[in-house]
Amino acid sequence: MVQINSLPSKPIQIKSIPRDTEKFYGLFIAFSIITVWVVSLIFLLSTHISHFSIGLIVPAMVWQTFLYTGLFITAHDAMHGVVYQSDLKLNHAVGKLSVLLFGLFSYKHLLTKHWLHHRHPASELDPDFHDNEHKHPLMWYFHFMKGYWSWKQILGLIVAFIVIRFGFHVSTVNLVLFWGLPTILSSIQLFYFGTFLTHREPDGGYTNPHRAQTSPYSEFWSFISCYHFGYHLEHHEHPDVPWWQLPAVYKMRTHS
Repeated sequence: MVQINSLPSKPIQIKSIPRDTEKFYGLFIAFSIITVWVVSLIFLLSTHISHFSIGLIVPAMVWQTFLYTGLFITAHDAMHGVVYQSDLKLNHAVGKLSVLLFGLFSYKHLLTKHWLHHRHPASELDPDFHDNEHKHPLMWYFHFMKGYWSWKQILGLIVAFIVIRFGFHVSTVNLVLFWGLPTILSSIQLFYFGTFLTHREPDGGYTNPHRAQTSPYSEFWSFISCYHFGYHLEHHEHPDVPWWQLPAVYKMRTHS
């Protein structure tokens, strides 16, 4: 299994939760996100669309999109080995499950690309960066997604759609609104807040070796926007810190 090997980072001590429970905390958060996603999806797919008012459909889609983003952030933490550091086999198993539920992605493929991203951020060797010609966020997004989707994966999703639609008699409308669209919207959310805003070149050029910048949102909006992934310089400087501890790193950096 490939391990993330980023630029050296300074050791950091974060006072957050008792040390004897800390090693299980990441696992608890990961399984909480996965469980809530499963329960929410089952409820939304099994409830007839006529029971939802127009005013509830959009919030339900936004909620499911947010949970999908949580799945990917969980997989991302697993790639860094911080979901459960005491057992990397279990740690990576959680990552595999998360990207499988997210969209039948290959965890190994994502891990390899993420390793390249950390080694060569915002460069021609970075699979998450634009192609140096089409820097507009929309074109960058399509270039970004093209490197992660495969025909095998698309075929798998089509088969899954058919099985759920006819095997479990789930409405096509429910599948589109609460299963299909949230996945796409989540990918846009992850790209915009976690790649475009954080790795686009500033007017004065890049100022650090990680070629990354932080979105200075409040802790609440940082969580809502992308599970603190906007604290991106902090993540690149300390890739061994889980997403839920990034606000503490951000505060330490901005108040030092």
